[in-house]
Amino acid sequence: MLKHKFLITGLMTLFMSLSLSFSEAGGQQRVLHLTLDEVVEIARSQSPQAILAQHRFRASYWQHRTYQAEFLPNLRLTGTLPDFNRSIISYTLEDGTDRFIERNIINTLASLSLNQNIGLTGGQIFMSSELQRVDNLGIDSTSYRTTPVNIGFRQSLSGYNAYRWQRRIEPLRFEEAKRNYVTALEGVAFQAVNLYFDLALAQVNLEIADLNFANTDTLYRIAQGRYNIGTIPENQLLQMELSYLNAGTALNEATLDLEVRKFRLRSFLGYNETVDIELIVEPDVPVFRPELDKALNEALTNNPDILQFERQLLEADRDVARARAERGFNADLFAVYGLTSSAPEFTDAYRNPQESQRLQIGLQIPIVDWGLGRGRYRMAQSSQEVIRTQVEQAQIDFEQNVYLEVMQFIMQYDQLAIAAKADTIAQKRFDVTRERFLIGRIDVRDLNDAIREQDVARRGYITALRNYWRFYYNLRRLTLYDFERDVKLTEDFDNLIL
Repeated sequence: MLKHKFLITGLMTLFMSLSLSFSEAGGQQRVLHLTLDEVVEIARSQSPQAILAQHRFRASYWQHRTYQAEFLPNLRLTGTLPDFNRSIISYTLEDGTDRFIERNIINTLASLSLNQNIGLTGGQIFMSSELQRVDNLGIDSTSYRTTPVNIGFRQSLSGYNAYRWQRRIEPLRFEEAKRNYVTALEGVAFQAVNLYFDLALAQVNLEIADLNFANTDTLYRIAQGRYNIGTIPENQLLQMELSYLNAGTALNEATLDLEVRKFRLRSFLGYNETVDIELIVEPDVPVFRPELDKALNEALTNNPDILQFERQLLEADRDVARARAERGFNADLFAVYGLTSSAPEFTDAYRNPQESQRLQIGLQIPIVDWGLGRGRYRMAQSSQEVIRTQVEQAQIDFEQNVYLEVMQFIMQYDQLAIAAKADTIAQKRFDVTRERFLIGRIDVRDLNDAIREQDVARRGYITALRNYWRFYYNLRRLTLYDFERDVKLTEDFDNLIL
């Protein structure tokens, strides 16, 4: 019997020695004593998941800026510096015969253009100025062509205005990105709660295992003494020995599980192995009962999924409008008015410019397309109906989910109070049972039952506390509303893009 005790003690000593040696090899550890609020705050500020959420929002911000820039004037300088062309071309003489001659030309071109998209019509107006120089090396001549000003207009006559749809969709997309960022941070907090209570439960399991090992050691010694004087039978002694061995195994497993849970939380918070974490479990929780109507209203107002539903419907309407415009008559209008001039000298190239005009209307009328345009239009309509049906069902599911979350959160406070009371009662029962065992009034089976009930009640309290905070942060994530402080959840978005 004693050799079993020496074996368990030796294994525990070896395990602790290995743990200490690894810690020393990794350097001196800094111990952080953290509450749940502190873990959540650290996760929101420096965890890899929070940093990824910041970068995703920045990408959405620059996408929105790109959309806005499409409606601002843009100035562009283009040029060809130079274009050298040496080739053999066909040349027609005065008598009508053709001959091939060698041509060596250097063409240099510079153009400055100002463009402005028109959101109201979907067209574009532009103004440009151009300078071109041509050097003919074969005859050693130079000429210049200038276009001091060109004013033009492009417009599709099909009836589909892409800019109008952008003005309706892109602001929704950016607002959705803002709310997605807040939701992502609440999701980080939710993950932090899970990992926090994983470690908290591991700490409690280790405390339970350590206490049970010490208790079973003491009780086993007492049982040996009683067996030696003949007051208990051998089967009770063997049962106490088995309890002692099982307690040693549980202690080793709890010690290892604690290190695993520490590693996961430490990694999630962005710490390395030089940081050790010990959690402080506070029993106090915020007490409030959110009203169902208010929770539903805040969720429908703040949740990004609602904006996503609206955006999906708009995108489906856009696709139908585009397919309708492309299935039939299409026309494009292009008009330009400008001044142009040419001269062999640069100083004369801007003198006495002549007017130039150009008007072009391009038509595209499908005569036989074997139903291609009509098929695309019907496909877009079918997709629109599918999306509308999916959105309607998703909205129903969303409202039901809000209702269930509110009900579960309200119920969880009562569950936590019951678990706390059960933990207190189980602890008192164990103390009474242990004292009665020590004076020989009950047998070992009653004692083991009390130990098990105490362990179950303690773990049940931590689990109830965990569930409360899970429902708390999940309700925040769903509604983007802090019911404890009665404020809408938001972030400093301007600070994120610096």
